[in-house]
Amino acid sequence: MRDFSADHRWLSLNTATVRKQGDLLEIIETCARHGIRAIDPWRDQVAAVGLERAARAVRETGLELSGYCRGGMFTSDAPRRIEVRDDNRRAVDEAKALGAPCIVLVVGGLPQYSRPGSAATKDIAGARVQVEEAMAEMMDYAKTAKMPLAIEPLHPAYAGDRACVNTTKHALDICDRLDPARSGALGVALDVYHIWWDPEVLGQIARAGKDRLLAFHVCDWLVPTKDILNDRGMMGDGVIDIKSLRRAVEAQGFAGYCEIEIFSDTWWTKSMDEVVRTCIERHRTVL
Repeated sequence: MRDFSADHRWLSLNTATVRKQGDLLEIIETCARHGIRAIDPWRDQVAAVGLERAARAVRETGLELSGYCRGGMFTSDAPRRIEVRDDNRRAVDEAKALGAPCIVLVVGGLPQYSRPGSAATKDIAGARVQVEEAMAEMMDYAKTAKMPLAIEPLHPAYAGDRACVNTTKHALDICDRLDPARSGALGVALDVYHIWWDPEVLGQIARAGKDRLLAFHVCDWLVPTKDILNDRGMMGDGVIDIKSLRRAVEAQGFAGYCEIEIFSDTWWTKSMDEVVRTCIERHRTVL
């Protein structure tokens, strides 16, 4: 396992971690000033400053991307299927322009929550079928741009509104069906917040292997958790054995960035510099 204690060469900042403190250009400037080498920006943050300005800022500061958030939200009712397709194609185009190595997919839950205005349903099995079909269609387009897609399984608490793919096994089953040759077009983005609880996770990481492990995200699970979405912990403040999960992915050959992604009403109240300094310190001492 890599030694992170001496530097933060392999730290990437998911820009949601400081989304309330400034726009994407300010985040990029702060990361560059603190010697952070990579980011994973969100589409709404890119849109707010403009794709061309965002891409130029990335190039001028010499930053790399560890991913692009997010594609997916595949579930909808029939009248919105074209909207879903076109939105995900735009995500591919944006990721290509920014130089991202992959697009992180949050696949969507029940249609009325993934695409507001869709007819309400409780058919989660049908939602999962729709996810796979829409993902196959997106893959066809993404392959033309040579843009890998990374399925992010989310904690089961998000099954209704954000993602009906909730385990690493389920995500890898989809990968095996849609990309049986392991071409590199499809893999997984594993976030410790969503997978730490799963008794099968270590075996599934081994099953994934190097070619399916496209991204690795870190934060912590607080006990008690006051808000399932916006009360994630800074690494070391919760109960996740982050090192064991990093050891598992690195044992398969993963050698990419450890991406810090913290949705937190607490950390969003602190200055951007304080959050970034703390991320660097915890990257060296906790990961």
